[in-house]
Amino acid sequence: MGRLKTITRRSFLIGSAAIGGGVMFGAYRAGVPFENPNAATLAEGEASFNPWVIINSEKITLIGSHADKGQGVMSAQIALIAEELDVELDQVDTSFGKPDKAYFNGGMGDAFAGFPLYEYNQQTERMRGFVAGAMRAALPMMATGGSSAMPDVFDKLRVAGAVARETLKVAASNVSGVPVDQLKTQGGMVMFPDGSSKAYTELAAAAAQVETVDPATITLREPSEWRIIGKPQKRVDILAKSTGTLDYGIDFKAEDMLHATVRVNPNQGAVMNSFDASAAKDMRGVKEIFEITGGVAVVADNTWRAIQAANAIEFDWAAPSYPMQQADHWAALEDAFGQEENLNAEARVVGDVDGAEGEAVIAEYKSPYVAHAPLEPLNATILVTDDRVDIWAGHQIQMMTEQMVAGITGHDTENVHLHNMYMGGSFGHRLEFDFIKQAAEIALHMKGTPVKMTYSREEDFIHDFPRHITMGRGIAKHKDGKVTSMDVMISAQSVMASQMGRMGLNLDMPDTQLQEGAWDYPMLNLPNNRVRSYKVKHLAPVSSWRSVGAAPNVFIYDTMLDEVIHAAGADPMAERIRLMGHEQSVQVLETVAEMCNWSGHKVGPNTGRGVAYGFSFGVPVATVVQVTNTDQGIKLDEVWVAADVGTVVDPSNLDNLATGGTVFGLGHAMNCEITYKDGVAEQTNYHQHEAMRMWQCPPIHFKALENMPKVRGFGEPPIPPAAPALGNAIFAATGQRIREMPFNKHIDFA
Repeated sequence: MGRLKTITRRSFLIGSAAIGGGVMFGAYRAGVPFENPNAATLAEGEASFNPWVIINSEKITLIGSHADKGQGVMSAQIALIAEELDVELDQVDTSFGKPDKAYFNGGMGDAFAGFPLYEYNQQTERMRGFVAGAMRAALPMMATGGSSAMPDVFDKLRVAGAVARETLKVAASNVSGVPVDQLKTQGGMVMFPDGSSKAYTELAAAAAQVETVDPATITLREPSEWRIIGKPQKRVDILAKSTGTLDYGIDFKAEDMLHATVRVNPNQGAVMNSFDASAAKDMRGVKEIFEITGGVAVVADNTWRAIQAANAIEFDWAAPSYPMQQADHWAALEDAFGQEENLNAEARVVGDVDGAEGEAVIAEYKSPYVAHAPLEPLNATILVTDDRVDIWAGHQIQMMTEQMVAGITGHDTENVHLHNMYMGGSFGHRLEFDFIKQAAEIALHMKGTPVKMTYSREEDFIHDFPRHITMGRGIAKHKDGKVTSMDVMISAQSVMASQMGRMGLNLDMPDTQLQEGAWDYPMLNLPNNRVRSYKVKHLAPVSSWRSVGAAPNVFIYDTMLDEVIHAAGADPMAERIRLMGHEQSVQVLETVAEMCNWSGHKVGPNTGRGVAYGFSFGVPVATVVQVTNTDQGIKLDEVWVAADVGTVVDPSNLDNLATGGTVFGLGHAMNCEITYKDGVAEQTNYHQHEAMRMWQCPPIHFKALENMPKVRGFGEPPIPPAAPALGNAIFAATGQRIREMPFNKHIDFA
């Protein structure tokens, strides 16, 4: 089982001021003197101690501040609070909260400490703590991404629930005269020795008058006592999603609302020279057509009519600053290899790869641009008035959304209010702000009227900032049936420089994502190992795509490893285990080998199995794919996945994430890429960016281990090993080694 860290006396700071009528509890990390974001806006009958739990005479509201884009994080957050608060998931209301630095994501600091996340010792933990503290002070960002939600909230939300529970018991003691140590809690009630009870809602006003219990006096429950954590849960959003009643951003409605869409230069980042809307302005339902930054907005009485009118406009677009043709993008990556001025990092150097003995395997690998393509197109509804701005949209960086809009409308930031909503997918696209800025420009022009701006599917594709293009080159060596050396070079764009640049942040520095998934592949028993990355500028603008650098880099590193293992005549599973110097990763590989009966199963003719390993966001994952080469093409027969996330919060949702992430990784490896022709993305809808079809989806078996010392998120880690496992399986079945994604450029799929 995952080891739980003890909560020290100063791990959390709980406020002690009560404000009449109800009670709100929350946990702050030490050294965070942030004021309660809810105190100034409480309704009559409510009160607030801290940000996480609001109780009044009618209801209990639990705040899950991390954005939910389908990964189930709202439900997981509520489960953590409910575990210690002694309420059931169906007894509470939920809220995303209001954007505020009190909800700073402390889980994002690990990635910036400069140590692989499998290293845990006094030095690495001290450095991670220092980095997290510096980020908290300099940039207390409320954000969801990088599979950081669970590391951020696992401890602090349980403490929040426990403090709330114990303070309610004090309030009940004051009301009844019964000593606190004789009181128990269950199902949202304080239970008295005589069998009577009082609901938390009945005690809210009284609890607001007592001093909040010191968290240092609270002992969190042991795993053996958990009622919710670690058990399959009914997600708090599942009924609404199953009945089609959950409101996503695109579902929002307001009185007298108009609808809009945009056309912006498809040559990303370039300006619009001119436009001719004469054929569009008199079309049915059209209200206004006007220029916005980089293009044109069309406002109409519904979205369909706005899109049809936008399609009728003629444009003269300026050319982009990046190469016009796809071949020139690849050429830029090739040219960067070995150039000192392009060196991003010599990220890992072990032994002497140049002097290592053995026969060499030399190869080159390519990973293309790939679209985010969330099912819900980008959208935002904004109402601008003289006094305030309201935004209804789903976004992953809430506070900055408000700041961006304030900069456009001229309002003070405190008068701009984001009402964050559930998202129909993101995969990184809703970390971007282009659609928010465009909606703000439109709403400012239509001041006093709420306007919902929605991208067409084509605009969503063409104006996506895709996964970065990547090329890998390597020399691996083997001797006496063993791998002796790996020397890998990776050439790519800087995701962080591109993405942060659009946020107004200059990050012209080494980018760890250029080597993520390769430099921290914990092959600690390999005597000679070098990973270098090269940074290429002036290509198409890119953004974080689900698992960011790990997806292309694990494909490069693990495929090359599989090639040299085959050349050595070794078993792909056994040799990976031998080379792996990380205990939990060894256990993950051994587990997936046992799941699929790797050593005992005999595959049939034209059938092959491939194994791959990926380490990303602190999570080791091993994947085995079995395929058969049929007359119609490659058929995916079965998949096995094992991972170690530390403590499992909800095994059902974890299984969903494993299955969905594996399908996502396999489908994109099979079929998906974005290419540029004359400066514009050629793929404009799903028929040209086709992931896995339902009939192609194999059975997927998953097992979670809980040996890692920290709780980790799992939204992204299943993706990186999926592609190389599939490629390695295709090689095992056909003898054809595919070194370029998507694989359908080289092989057919049944």
